[in-house]
Amino acid sequence: MNYAIILSGGIGTRMQMGGFPKQYLEVEKKPILLYTLEQFQKSSAVEKIVIVAADAWRENIRGWMEEDGITKFLAFADAGDTRQESIHNGLTVCMEDSVSENDGVIIHDSVRPLVSEQLIGDCLAALADHEGCMPVLPMKDTIYQSSDGTKIDHLLERSTLFAGQAPEAFRLHPYAKINREASKEELSLTRGTSEIAYRHGMDVAMIPGDERNFKITTRSDLERFCTIVEGETK
Repeated sequence: MNYAIILSGGIGTRMQMGGFPKQYLEVEKKPILLYTLEQFQKSSAVEKIVIVAADAWRENIRGWMEEDGITKFLAFADAGDTRQESIHNGLTVCMEDSVSENDGVIIHDSVRPLVSEQLIGDCLAALADHEGCMPVLPMKDTIYQSSDGTKIDHLLERSTLFAGQAPEAFRLHPYAKINREASKEELSLTRGTSEIAYRHGMDVAMIPGDERNFKITTRSDLERFCTIVEGETK
């Protein structure tokens, strides 16, 4: 069985929406979160969905899912102080339901609503040969390293650098064990979902990502998403 954990506990500080979480903004009369959930609902590779969300939004989310026919929902998990703590809480819910060592988990941002069924399936399919998988995009621009932001210290080899995306998939039991045994400090310092897996020796494969699968972080990202949705609904 494959579980999906959808991270929907963020508060959208970088978009400066006055404290209103961007994943609940409506585009064409539908919250962004729901666009994301629809993709996992449609995916034949995912059986159950866990949503990490604050208590204050859960009633709204239940109503949206009922109206939209989201039937794979398993349970909510508490939002943590950091992304990885939220993931840990979601993994705990999955482990309480899991009955097989072969179960997988795929973790995704609620604000990447254009994730494709193909990418979801490809990430989970990679678990047949690897302990984890993340989609990546090659770097297009020349990358420089600077210790103070005012002068170049190093020129990095672009061909060896990749930008990680979500969703990221893992064999559930070993990934949950790593998170369960990690200290609160390690969880708080972890920035990428695959970072903790890599540090603990898990075999994490990389597969081609999707330019369309961007994260809505800024107002310009939101405008880009609105333009895409409006074009597809005409």
